[in-house]
Amino acid sequence: MYKVVLNDEEQYSIWSAEQPGPAGWRDEGFSGSKQECLDHIETVWTDMRPRSLREAMR
Repeated sequence: MYKVVLNDEEQYSIWSAEQPGPAGWRDEGFSGSKQECLDHIETVWTDMRPRSLREAMR
């Protein structure tokens, strides 16, 4: 089992559900198999630019 994690720049990754999240990352709220998590990320992460870059370009 895996969980989807998110950092302050709104970048996504997956992490083992059995482990505490990595420093600087928080649980996004979705968990499942590795493929389910990757599919979820593909659906929700539509803009790959870091948050700070998106804000600077506004």
